[in-house]
This record gives sequence, C-alpha cells and structure tokens, in this order.
Amino acid sequence: MTGDKEMMEGEDGNEMTEGEDGGAEEKEITERPKWDNKLQYLLTCIGFAVGLGNVWRFPYLCQTYGGGAFLIPYLIALVLEGLPLLHIELAIGQRLRLGSVGVWNSISPYLGGLGVASMMVSFLVSMFYNMILAWILWYFFHSFQDPLPWRNCPVNLNHTGYISECEKSSPVNYFWYHETLNITPNIQTSGSIEWWLVLCLASAWCLVYIGFIRGIETIGKAIYVTVTFPYLVLTIFLIRALTLPGAADGLVYLFTPNWETLKNPQVWLDAATQIFFSLSLAFGGLIAFSSYNPQKNNCEMDTLIVGCVNSFTSIYASIPIFAILGFKANENYNTCQNWNILQLTNAFNVGDENITVANYQDWLNHLNATDPSEVESLDLKTCDLHTFLEQSASGTGLAFIVFTEAVINMPGSQVWAVLFFVMLFCLGLSSMFGNLQGVLTPLMDLHMIPTWMPKEVFTGLICLLAFTISLIFTLGSGNYWLEIFNNYVGSMPLLIIAFFEIVTVAYVYGINRFNDDIEWMTGRRPNIYWQATWRFISPFLLLVVFVAYVVTEAEQPATYNAWNPDYVYFPLAEVLSYPGWVVAICALLSVVPVVSIPLVASYRFAMSQRADASQCGGVVVEFESDDIRDARDDNARTIPGEL
Repeated sequence: MTGDKEMMEGEDGNEMTEGEDGGAEEKEITERPKWDNKLQYLLTCIGFAVGLGNVWRFPYLCQTYGGGAFLIPYLIALVLEGLPLLHIELAIGQRLRLGSVGVWNSISPYLGGLGVASMMVSFLVSMFYNMILAWILWYFFHSFQDPLPWRNCPVNLNHTGYISECEKSSPVNYFWYHETLNITPNIQTSGSIEWWLVLCLASAWCLVYIGFIRGIETIGKAIYVTVTFPYLVLTIFLIRALTLPGAADGLVYLFTPNWETLKNPQVWLDAATQIFFSLSLAFGGLIAFSSYNPQKNNCEMDTLIVGCVNSFTSIYASIPIFAILGFKANENYNTCQNWNILQLTNAFNVGDENITVANYQDWLNHLNATDPSEVESLDLKTCDLHTFLEQSASGTGLAFIVFTEAVINMPGSQVWAVLFFVMLFCLGLSSMFGNLQGVLTPLMDLHMIPTWMPKEVFTGLICLLAFTISLIFTLGSGNYWLEIFNNYVGSMPLLIIAFFEIVTVAYVYGINRFNDDIEWMTGRRPNIYWQATWRFISPFLLLVVFVAYVVTEAEQPATYNAWNPDYVYFPLAEVLSYPGWVVAICALLSVVPVVSIPLVASYRFAMSQRADASQCGGVVVEFESDDIRDARDDNARTIPGEL
C-alpha cells in the first residue's frame, strides 16, 4: 500500500494510523462483530443468494426457452456479469468493513446515495417478500389436513352441488384465489383486510425477528438449519420424484435443447436478469455480511463458491420439480383419455374395458370411420401429453397452483406438502435475513440507533414498520400490489445500483487500488479475467441489459391478469390495463429507490461549493460542514493508499 497515510489493524482490533512522522497512533474503536467461523459466513451468503427464485423461476425459464439450451446464455451471464459483481461486493465490504452506505460514502461522499438506494430497495423488497412467506405459512398450516383442502371443491350453500367458481376452474385455483387471497376482480376494488393473512404475516415477521434479533449472532445460528434443510428436502423430493410414473417425460422435456430459441434476444435478456437477481446483487446484504469478515480472507474463493453453489442449486432444484410436473402431466393425460373412453363406451355400447388407453387411438379411428357424426357429437377432448407438459408456471403459480395440484395425486400427499412448504419457508427466511441486514448494518454504521436504545428494540421497530406497511398485501387486491412491487422495485433499481457499483470501483475508487486491496487481503493479484470484466465487459453488459429492459417494458402495455369469476372466458385470466394512478405508482416505485443517488451527489456538491466560498485568501473559515469533514476523515482513515 502506498501513500501518506496507511491504515493498519492491531492485533487487539484497535485501529492504527501512521502519521507523517512515521509514528503509529492508536485509536480506540468499537469492535465490529465477527462470524464464528468461515462456514457460517459462506452459508449465510449462500442462503441470501439462494432463494425462492431458484426453485420457481429458473426451472420455468429452462422449460420456456428450449430446455438445456437456456443453460448456455445463463452460464455466459454468470461468468461475465454475475461473478465479477459478486466479487466486488464481497471484497469491498470485507476491505472497508462497512455496510453499503458507509462503503460508498467512504469511496466518495458524492456516492453516498448509492448505499441509501440499496438500503431502500432491501427494505421495500423485504415487505412483499415476507408476504410470500405468510402465504407459505398459510399453506403449511393447511397441509396437515386429510384430505388436503385444495383436493376437492366445496359444496354450495344448498348442498345441491359444488360452488360454481370452483367447478369452472379447479379446486387448487379456488383455494388459492378465493380461500387464501379472497381476491377482488380488479386492482381498483381494494376489498377488506383478510384477518387470516394478517395473522400469517405477523407470524412470519415474528419468526424473522427471532432469527434476526441480535444480527449476525443469531443469524449465524439459524442459518445452519435454514440453508441446509432445503437441500435435504430437495434430495428427498428427487429420490421420490424419479420413482413417479411420467417423471422421465418431465425431465426429457426440461433438458431437451431447442437450439432455435437462442436466436431470440429475449432469451439472453432473461438469462442475464435471472443470474443477476438470483445472486441477490445490489441489495447491500452481501456487502454487509462480508464486512464482518477478517480482512485477511480469500474473498475470490468465496465468490466462486457462492456463485457456483447458487447456480448448481438452480439446476438441482429443476430436476425434482420437473419430474413431479411430468408426473402431473401424465395424470392429466390419463384422466383426459379415460374421460374420452367413457364417452365412447357409453355412446357406442362397447363392453367395459374393451377400450383402453393402449388401444384408444385404434378404437377412435375405427369409430370415426364407421360413424363420424356420432363421434363428432360427443365433443371429445384433445389429449396431448406435450400440451400438458407445457402447462408450467413460475412464481406463486408454480408453488401454490401447479405443485399443489401435483401433490394431490402423490401417495402420502400431506407429508410431501409439509416438506415442500417448509423448504420454501427456509429458502425465503434465509433471504430475508440478507434483506434486513442490508437495512440494519448501514443504519448502525451511520450511528442512527440512539445510544439509549438496545439494538434488539431498534430491530423490532424496523420489523414493526415493515409489517405495518405490508398490510396492503393482505387486502383483497393485495396480490395485484405484490406483483407491482415485485416487477418495479426488484428490477430496474437493482440494475441501476449494480451499474454504479461496478463503475465506482473501477473508475472512482480506482481499479489499481482495488487490485492492491485484493492482493493485500488474499495474497494474490486478480488475474486477467477479473481485470477485463471489471473494467469493460460487466459495465457494458449491465448497460445493455438495462437499456434492453427499459425498451422491452416500454413496448409492452401496462397490464395485469385479474381473477374474475364473472369474466365471459373464465377461468382464463382477464387481462386489464392499469389505471393512470397505478401507472404513476409503478413509475414512483422504479424511481424513488434510486433517486437518492443524484440527490446526495447534488447535496455534496452544494456543500463543497459552500465550503469553497467560505475560503478567503487561502484561509479556510472555521465553519466547515460536518458532513464534509466526516467524509474527508473517513476517507483518510479507511481507504488504503492514496494514489
């Protein structure tokens, strides 16, 4: 390290600064918490990166974009975009030992808004993400019933038949949209707050608070369960799923490459965004976690471990998921065939069991040739296995509709439902720890917690505030609002933050200084791969993805899918346009989280101009801004080696 001042850390954890006279001046600082061991830190980062999207988003993209062919753009995006940014976040947090706000403010006071933006995104995402955990808890509580409550349609009030809404759709759809959400027919109709969702949401926040109450001290203990248990469940599901009839059809459909899809630009855009969001980049949580590391730690190896485990998990989760979906497709195909066989048997007085699934097509051809008008009048269903395999879904559609329907037909369905929803909850809980750490650590570094207030109380107030705001998602229209938050908070703002992060490190902090830091921490200078991606490739790709994303969103109308039993084509979703006031909220959710970047930069510039104006004949007047003085002192104390 070069420069007039060099930061050193004494063995007792006190900060050592070397003055101009070469003497070491020791300054007492508050000791920063540390991880108990390296495994605890890695599991926490993996738990934050590996989330619900690995289970219900990645398999859907593989199925949609040519099976195994999707892995090519996905892995390219991992190497050229995901890993370089992941390395930056883990390294910069470990070197400066600060949360997101402190890190970027230390590099340049003008970039303090970058950390505030990450903190805002983490807080907003935490609100709707925990609502998903509340839904998971609701299904978990109902998974102990026999039969499962989404197996059959409920009877109507007169006990003369089933509820028409359920008959027109399906029991799983009815349980999700009516029994769980009690959803309204459009976003303008707010509906009432559903008390059962409020209780589940409160339970979810209480569980998050218990695991998060003392920061990394309690997170580090809980993470051993919340990270490892989903892999155990996935393995159990894998073994069971591979023994189900039709599992091979699902796997063949998933991994059979369709190379033509690689010509579609949307495939590459979705691959780039998937790896970006899957690694939980730009939230500030990874920076916060790495800030509790000892500075002498191989952050490059950590990057490779976290990035590769995350991608492996996505592929590994796809196998049991689509094996089960293949089983579901075969069940639906056989049900369709048997319904047609029953119609033919009754219409043509054929003996029972003469027409079977094996000889159905031969019988159909024979009857079509002898009495085509009678066959046509039966209005037989079109049964195609490939069509049933295409009926996949992502997000809540996969977890609460497609998978729950598949579980119904599995022996011991209650056990598999319980395991599935416990797995989802663990995945979501470990991600919630990272989201909240991205909020709490910057506030602690900025000394926003009053000295008289215990940290546990402050953490509880943050959870209470988030719970209060997220009550909007318990309304009848809550699912529509959650989709808005998911689409607009967790997308464009993160791309903007990530672009500024990598440009800041490469061209503001200085890539040579950053290389020196990594060499000091790991004992090895970054190779040509890291140099090329940090300097040119990753910033360019992030800019391209951002522009492509904005163009794609601008070309698409602002619409949403509504569940309306009075819709003429029900149970198909009614596609509605967002009203103007909702479009305005969507725009605000995209802009407000990152507006702090230009605001803080403008404020710092104005303060620096004021400081310059206060100089008279080279003598600085005494009332220098506290913010500027603190930022200057932080830079001198924290950033190694002035260039």
